[in-house]
Amino acid sequence: MSVAKLMATATCTASSGVLEATGDQVGQRALLERVGIMARLSQTLTGALVTARWDEDSLDVLAAGVDERGEDLPSKGWMAMRRLGWPQTVTPPAGVYVSDRVRRGVQEYAARTLRLALHRRGIVAAVVATWPADPSRRTEEEWAALRKLLPAGVAGADIRNRTRQVRAYVTEYGCLPAGLCVLEGPPQVAPQVLLAAMDRQQVTLQRVDEVTARLRVKLPLHAVPASGRDWAWHVLNIRLPPAVAPDAVLHTPTLRPTGAGRIAVDLPHSLPVPATRASGHTVALGFDWGVNTLLTGTLGRLTGKGQIKRVVTDGRPLIFDATVASAALHRLRTLREHLAAKRDHYRPLADGLGSPHLAWGEHLDRARVLEVEHGRVCARIRHLNTALARAAARWAVDQAAALGASVIYREDLTTLEARGHRRDNARLSGQVRGTVAEAIRHLAAKAQIAVVTVPARGTSKLCPTCLSALTHHPAPDRLGERGWKWARCAGCGLRAAGCGLRAVHGPRSRRRPPDRLPRSARPEPHRHRTHHPHPDHPHHHRGHRALGEAPAEDHPPSAPPTLRRAGPAPAARAEDHPGQGTPHPQQAHPPPGATRSVCYRSPEPGTGPEDFPPYARRAYGPRHHPHRGGPASGGA
Repeated sequence: MSVAKLMATATCTASSGVLEATGDQVGQRALLERVGIMARLSQTLTGALVTARWDEDSLDVLAAGVDERGEDLPSKGWMAMRRLGWPQTVTPPAGVYVSDRVRRGVQEYAARTLRLALHRRGIVAAVVATWPADPSRRTEEEWAALRKLLPAGVAGADIRNRTRQVRAYVTEYGCLPAGLCVLEGPPQVAPQVLLAAMDRQQVTLQRVDEVTARLRVKLPLHAVPASGRDWAWHVLNIRLPPAVAPDAVLHTPTLRPTGAGRIAVDLPHSLPVPATRASGHTVALGFDWGVNTLLTGTLGRLTGKGQIKRVVTDGRPLIFDATVASAALHRLRTLREHLAAKRDHYRPLADGLGSPHLAWGEHLDRARVLEVEHGRVCARIRHLNTALARAAARWAVDQAAALGASVIYREDLTTLEARGHRRDNARLSGQVRGTVAEAIRHLAAKAQIAVVTVPARGTSKLCPTCLSALTHHPAPDRLGERGWKWARCAGCGLRAAGCGLRAVHGPRSRRRPPDRLPRSARPEPHRHRTHHPHPDHPHHHRGHRALGEAPAEDHPPSAPPTLRRAGPAPAARAEDHPGQGTPHPQQAHPPPGATRSVCYRSPEPGTGPEDFPPYARRAYGPRHHPHRGGPASGGA
């Protein structure tokens, strides 16, 4: 079995240090000041080097990857910069001593910044070279010409953003930009120190035990170090978070001071894991995105052989309910916008009155207070988003492992753009789905589960088997009503839950993606109409068929069975899911804000639908405590 290396970065905190020469304790304030001096020095030199080489000729040299003698440039950024002779034009401020190792970190930071710009430059060059007659709507020929020039792996969102950027430039100046360097200025660099480019004469890292690492680094003792004697060794003990495994290999970190007055240590670590399979999967778990139910999934099994292969799903939903956290996030965003509006109101008032006026200082004081409170609310939103994303990713991978799935299929929403639904788009974008996707990919690699991204366009509208238009209904036994949770294809007879389409689209789809089909070949979209009550329709009944029963015909049943959204089956056992007990049968929902995942053993292959117990699985996201300033523990 092949072995892969799983890389991740854990953000730690250095609270204090010790001077190695004298053994004196260095407090957090003094240590923060010395790290800040080094970070600002690195920021100044890196910014000067990036600005000096922000032109099309320099980016052409980096893109070519060869020097003047025709030799390949080294992969390490600082060595490539020295091979080209670029750092010679940038010198430190007068009277400041900077060692060669610190210069390496500066040059590495500049090389990474410039190399990252090459990807954006390629997108801009392709957009400019194939600039359409109507930028808001390209023709099929214009799309084909654009995709031939684009770099690999470019999403539709990147194309839209760069198109809007070029269109704004054309509107202002009346001509197309010559390149990325004309379209935008030099990238901004952050105050941080890249220790990875330095050797043992500047930094060393040693792991003491499972929860502690020792970092030795040379830091300046004064704001203007005049010689090497003004740099001294500092020993920093770093407490490792639980995410760093005991057998993980630690790599040289990056130091950066934060606005909260602490020293952040971005510690990379690697862990050898078995490589996941790229094919041969028979059990898959497909997830769909939502607003309140952040993730909704269902299990799919690949059955049959040859041309009669089918993906069979029982349609039982796995729901990660984020209603409480979404409500808290919506309230915090409203509060953040309110504080920003008040802050922006007081500043013009103060500017209009002027310093001699008595209320001038009062308005400025109020604006400063609102600015501090605005920052605190933003921090609470970030923390709650992070907790929600980690809880959702952990839950998704645990469900896949418990059900025996070897692959997870998820939507890639970067290819979509809301048209005329600004409010829904804002709510969806605030769910940090990128963080969820990255966390799922990382945790799934540890569990030897593959993760496949499915293009979102057409997954809910077109049938994955015959590409016909789907009709959507509230439930499989209510096919005469309009809804969205259950999909049915009139062409091939496919019936699946909305989240099950992701599991079916993944292993079965071998055709051209729907968003690449010509417009003439795309099926007409199905128009939905609002269902109005009728005395003959049992529309007031919200029951669902019991899981495991065969779906009814197109007409509504006379007495459909009911099913609770949550709650275990009587025969479920606590040992089926390690670490979680069986909840009380009367507890249909957990206590408000609890983080719970009720999971049961997956049925054996070949088990018929009639053997499935009538239950659903539901998990609840972290609860936000408004008076405690953050989410409750658990779930991450």
